[in-house]
Amino acid sequence: MKSKANPVAGALHPVLFFAGVYVVVLLFSIFICSTIFYSCHSSSNVAEKQVKEPAETINTTSIATIR
Repeated sequence: MKSKANPVAGALHPVLFFAGVYVVVLLFSIFICSTIFYSCHSSSNVAEKQVKEPAETINTTSIATIR
């Protein structure tokens, strides 16, 4: 019986594997770097947009004063 294995594809398997890994890492690094870039160069700070309202004062009495 004759083997149907293709030795050229077997020889290229490590090359194709590392090319695929390279593409995945390249896309992932572009995503991470763009996220960091846009977070550092935002047009305005999020903390500046938030208006802090004073907390309501709650009139409570302590248990010691209740008789």
